Amino acid sequence: IETHPVKLAIAVTVGAVGLIVGIVMLAYFAIGTHKVGGSEAKASSPEAIAQRIGPVVTLAVDPSKGPVPALTAAAPAPKAAEGPIVAMVIPASAPAGAKPAAGGEGVYNSACAACHAAGVAGAPKTGDKAGWAARIAKGKATLYDHALKGLNAMPAKGGNPALSDADVKSAVDYLMAKAK
Repeated sequence: IETHPVKLAIAVTVGAVGLIVGIVMLAYFAIGTHKVGGSEAKASSPEAIAQRIGPVVTLAVDPSKGPVPALTAAAPAPKAAEGPIVAMVIPASAPAGAKPAAGGEGVYNSACAACHAAGVAGAPKTGDKAGWAARIAKGKATLYDHALKGLNAMPAKGGNPALSDADVKSAVDYLMAKAK
């Protein structure tokens, strides 16, 4: 095969330029100097971070409006063999750390009603005598312990660690009175 020196020089030059461009592009993407969707300062602002890690949905329950309608699930409920549902719902009206109104009813409205009013994640509904009978039979001490430490999908202290033990116990007493 006979090669022409000019054609060989052009081929070597084009190949070298292509290799250099490829290396530069690889380095450009490897060190992350490219920006997607705006400036880096905008993406790392406290507001942008809070929006990315914030809740997708906030459930607010207003007990004064009557019973909460049953919630529908987009996916079928898991089978019992799959283990307990792990979830925590904190009503928007009582963020974690907020002090509720005094008394069992106030604590219930701020921390417990979000799940117990509608029976979310297997929580026994407020006032459901049959749903509460077996639990009440275990005694107040057991109910207090479960409310304070959490059980299955129910978080400790209804998801509000600012509640005192006495506040939680008063909410348990309120729920028990509603179920009798």
